[in-house]
Amino acid sequence: MAHYRHSVSLNLDKCVGCTHCLKQCPTEAIRIRDRHAVIDPDRCIDCGECIRVCPHNAKRSVSDKLSDIPDKKWKIALPTPSLFGQFDNLDDIDYVLQGLLDYGFDDVFEVARAAEIVSDYTRRVIKTAPKPIISSACPVIERLISLRYPLLSDRLLSILPPVEIAAKMAREEALRSHPELTDDDICTVLISPCPAKVSYVKNRDGDPGSYIDCVVSISDMYFELINIMKKEVVPVPVSRTGMIGLSWASTGGEATAVFNDKYLAADGIKNVVRVLEEIDNGTCPELDFVELNACPGGCVGGVMTVTNPFIAKARLGSLRRYLPIAENHAADGDVPDDLTTEPCSECTNVMNAEQRGEAMRIMIEAETLKKNLPGMDCGFCGAPTCSAFARDVICGQSDISECVVFMRRELDSLRKAENGDNK
Repeated sequence: MAHYRHSVSLNLDKCVGCTHCLKQCPTEAIRIRDRHAVIDPDRCIDCGECIRVCPHNAKRSVSDKLSDIPDKKWKIALPTPSLFGQFDNLDDIDYVLQGLLDYGFDDVFEVARAAEIVSDYTRRVIKTAPKPIISSACPVIERLISLRYPLLSDRLLSILPPVEIAAKMAREEALRSHPELTDDDICTVLISPCPAKVSYVKNRDGDPGSYIDCVVSISDMYFELINIMKKEVVPVPVSRTGMIGLSWASTGGEATAVFNDKYLAADGIKNVVRVLEEIDNGTCPELDFVELNACPGGCVGGVMTVTNPFIAKARLGSLRRYLPIAENHAADGDVPDDLTTEPCSECTNVMNAEQRGEAMRIMIEAETLKKNLPGMDCGFCGAPTCSAFARDVICGQSDISECVVFMRRELDSLRKAENGDNK
């Protein structure tokens, strides 16, 4: 797993070693060492929670810069639905799409179009697949399941996320409309609300890999667009999305689009973990579909956006009133093979007997050590919890002396013993 390429980085010059990120990381991937945070790449899921809570801006998302977009013959912008919720007083999506064309893109393909197609296919998959089906649109969820709930990997919806399908369809449309172009002439640029989608593209290995060439942040694109978009100019009507596609930007949009009452939609990484715990333990109520979003409010709450997610959601609600229910539909039949995805490699890496034995040894010894720890989860040792600290000690990554409370108790015991001997 160490080869996984991440999109959340740490600026050591700004990090002061506080415990804000330590306490909020859902996979306990962060430790405080030498007065600054250290992120374990094998446990990080690029959820961006550390970026969200850091008071010193020491964490940041890493994406392509607008200046890094290759100068190819045909550049296609792939705006995600959450982009449209960033603009105040927007009553027509076409103003944003026209702004992208005026910025220099040769074409625009809305990710919401692909989302509507995924919704169609999901309704069909639900009829025969094991329940509950877990949405695979948020890359954080897939990686979280691979690390903490590998037995749930077969519940992930085996359809490519809308961002990938949109890039594929955009390329195909460009080649059909412009026979003079080759695939190498085309550059697809995803405008993303979160670093997780950047990591998704970086780690989409194999053949053909990702159809997305670059991923830029909504925040970078937003500040360019507000200087370009002009309300007095009537935009060319190019939008081809409906209410369903636009609704994917916020929590519940994907779930309600499957037209099934037995669904659950949760957002925020802590709530996501609670839901996955219940599904994994078999205590979750009977459900057909589960939509999980790592960011609060859904994609509108991504750390690469600029607007309060609640305000963005309200703006999208106003935009939906002017749209048809759906503009895009899946072809008849099952999901085509080129739109399906396999479980992530981490999910399929089953430990052998020796690895299981070692993991069991660590767990037993850590539980034994934990009984001697204060159980305060104070974070002074540099680990988020006493359980995590115990595992670090057993694995040789920390020393028991780093627990201040434990050592104070030990010193008090020694003093009492010495005083008793002197009497």
